[in-house]
Amino acid sequence: MIFLEGLTTFMGVIMSFGHFAQTYKILKRKSSADVSLITYSIFTIGVGVWLIYGLSINNIPIIAANATGLIGTLSVVISYFLYKNRKE
Repeated sequence: MIFLEGLTTFMGVIMSFGHFAQTYKILKRKSSADVSLITYSIFTIGVGVWLIYGLSINNIPIIAANATGLIGTLSVVISYFLYKNRKE
C-alpha cells in the first residue's frame, strides 16, 4: 500500500506539471489566443474542490497532486488574462 500511495502522489504531481507547459507556451508567444478559458476554469474549480477534499481527509497524495494542479491551472488562467488581447 505504501508503494501505491507513493506512486499516485508522484504521478499526480507529474501530471499536474502539464499545465505549466501551457503557461510557458503563452508566455513565450505572448499570446493566449489558442487557449480555452472555459476548459482551464473547469480544471481550476475541479482541482480546487479535490484539494479541499484532500485537506478535509488529510490525504497527502490528493493534497500534493491537487495543490500542484491548482497552481498550474491558475498560472494558465492568469497568463491567459495577461495576454488575452494579443495575437500571434
